[in-house]
Amino acid sequence: MDQTLAATSPKSALARAILYSHRRWTALTRYANDGRIEIDNNAAEREIRAVALGRKNWLHAGSDAGGERAAAMYSLIGSAKLNGMDPQAYMRHVLERIAEHPINRVDELLPWNVARQIERDIAEQRLAA
Repeated sequence: MDQTLAATSPKSALARAILYSHRRWTALTRYANDGRIEIDNNAAEREIRAVALGRKNWLHAGSDAGGERAAAMYSLIGSAKLNGMDPQAYMRHVLERIAEHPINRVDELLPWNVARQIERDIAEQRLAA
């Protein structure tokens, strides 16, 4: 890269790209020294794809409050996925219980707190079928 940079006009797009790489070299090569770091951000891009695809739909939330409710739902669904749960099973579990659940203990209905209960419910349903 250094040889190419020396032979390239400093104002060219190639020179700008090389200088960009030089300034960020440590960050660009960090994955080679730490096996936990991915070489790209494809996993993150996949996770936010639904957000990008739904952006136009959110224009129709109706109000700021509607948008906040939609954001809360997307957060719950995303949290369920991150906890290895089926989002539909999680939402069914919560909606079946939330009306009688004490409001000061609503955190008990968060995905990481109900994962085992949902697994048991699904197993029981399979046995009954």
